[in-house]
Formats: sequence, structure tokens, C-alpha cells
Amino acid sequence: MQLEITGHHIDVTDALRDHIKSKLEKIKRHFDQVMRVHVILDSERAFKIAEATVHVAGHDFFAKDEKDDMYAAIDGMVDKLDRQIVKHKEKIRGHNKKSGGVKGMEAEEASA
Repeated sequence: MQLEITGHHIDVTDALRDHIKSKLEKIKRHFDQVMRVHVILDSERAFKIAEATVHVAGHDFFAKDEKDDMYAAIDGMVDKLDRQIVKHKEKIRGHNKKSGGVKGMEAEEASA
């Protein structure tokens, strides 16, 4: 997984970088085909913004979160990405598993 972290109006410290890496392990655990992640950290007047784009084979996911604390914004952003990736993974796996069409109805009628 290639990770790129950019800071706008904020210095990206080693502590922030380590926090992002540890949180993104959650995403990698759910979906191991993550190729590239670009995280942008921004500091506006009263709030901190964390946004990320995750590129997997064939799809890009984007999440953004705004909080008073940068660490809380990173946590919220990762949670949003995680929900999107889990939903995508279920959609990929469930696509061929669902019973549908004529064959699915024949199987249901036979068991009834």
C-alpha cells in the first residue's frame, strides 16, 4: 500500500503520520487490495479537516471529516472509509451469491 500524506496549513508530524498509518491498518484488514491512499490534512480557523482518497482495483473512495481535534477528524475519516470499503466488499461478494432469475425461483419452488 502506497501512502501519501499532505498537510495544508499544518505540519505533518511523526505522531500524526503514525496515527494515520495505524488507523489505515483497519482498512487494510478488511480489504487487502488497497493500492494507494492519499491523505490531506488541513487546518482552518476553528476546525481541523482530514480527507482521504483510497484507490483500489477499479474504484476510488473518498471521505472527509471536520472536527475540533485533528486526531478525531482522522478517526472519523477512517471510519467513513471503512464503511464504504466494507459495503463495496459485500457488494462484490454478494453479487454472484444472490438467488435471482428463473433458476433461483425454480430452486425455491423445489424446496417448498
